[in-house]
Amino acid sequence: MSGDPFDKGEGNLLRQPKAVWATAGASVVAFMGIGLVDPILPSIAKGLEATPSQVSLLFTSYFLITAVAMLVTGFVSSRIGGRRTLLLGLALVVVFAGLSGTSHSVGELVGFRAGWGLGNALFVSTALAVIVGAAAGGSAAAILLYESALGLGMACGPLLGAVLGDASWRFPFLGTAVLMAIGFLAITALLEEQPRPARKTSLLDPVKALGHGGLASAAASAFFYNYAFFTVLAFTPFVLDMSPYRSGAVFFAWGVLLAVFSVLVAPRLQERFGSLRVLGASLVLMAADLVMLGYGNHTAAIAGTVISGAFIGLNNTVYTELALGVSDAPRPVASAGYNFVRWFAAAAAPFLAPKIEEWADIHLPFVVAALAALAGAAVVAVRRKALTTQAEELLPATAGPEPVRA
Repeated sequence: MSGDPFDKGEGNLLRQPKAVWATAGASVVAFMGIGLVDPILPSIAKGLEATPSQVSLLFTSYFLITAVAMLVTGFVSSRIGGRRTLLLGLALVVVFAGLSGTSHSVGELVGFRAGWGLGNALFVSTALAVIVGAAAGGSAAAILLYESALGLGMACGPLLGAVLGDASWRFPFLGTAVLMAIGFLAITALLEEQPRPARKTSLLDPVKALGHGGLASAAASAFFYNYAFFTVLAFTPFVLDMSPYRSGAVFFAWGVLLAVFSVLVAPRLQERFGSLRVLGASLVLMAADLVMLGYGNHTAAIAGTVISGAFIGLNNTVYTELALGVSDAPRPVASAGYNFVRWFAAAAAPFLAPKIEEWADIHLPFVVAALAALAGAAVVAVRRKALTTQAEELLPATAGPEPVRA
């Protein structure tokens, strides 16, 4: 794997078919929906007379349904095709994002976010498979393109939420519905139906894929990492306690670092040190950053939030490559099994972090998140052999490929 993702060779990221760009563009909007509510969480709490723990359920319902839906995505796409699955997911997001903007209670909003999570799961998991299958330059370029969409969406989501949310907390949801409708039209026009797999995927195939030691280890490590990740995303806005514009600016800077480190920095570090060393070191540094975020003053909390984007960007890229390359399961099946495990942590963190604060103090949620990041690093260290893969791009440039060991 070249250290330059924009290299003129086979890993060129920019020379892609129109269908890939349409899918990637819609993916940007899909990922915008994750961070969209960050700067407006306090505004939603005030507008709907809800507590922080109640408003945090917007993330919990979203990711809990997303996790369970991962068992369904392959089942659906292998029967109706990738294109129709993408369009079904987009249609559900358009409907439920629009309904979210009309909510009159936090209960309604949490329910609509659950429907949004189902649509997003169908779209996002299938989009990765479509991009990997259709992108020029092989899987490495495709994964970087997908991570670029993730980073850009994560960066722009809080910004859009701040701009629209300054007028009303309802507008970011309605704006997302409009953008996803545009994505629906783009994919309808530009993406042809993808070849269906020779064998239809069963509901239990992703769970069976986790029987591979390497994939199970990657999923277990990512579970702990995601708990730390979504403590930052869902709980920090209440700690910062800033206006939508200022909070949006903080998370925009966070998202920019996430994008830069996932697309530009991660490949270079992987080439020099190897993926597992990069991942382990990044998780340990992320734990230290979380402690600073939890115990520092307001300025340190802002800096810690922004800096965490760098570690999250590194981790996202390495975890995605591990999930797709560490086992012999078909990529959509491996991705579904991996995501099934890790999204449960994304559902748990937004719910538990405010509860931990209520039980103890504002510092302890970040200590727990830091311990979770260290647990993820420990899994990488203990299960190093199982996580070794034959994919050359996951190894240092000086090392030869090692055999897969489960």
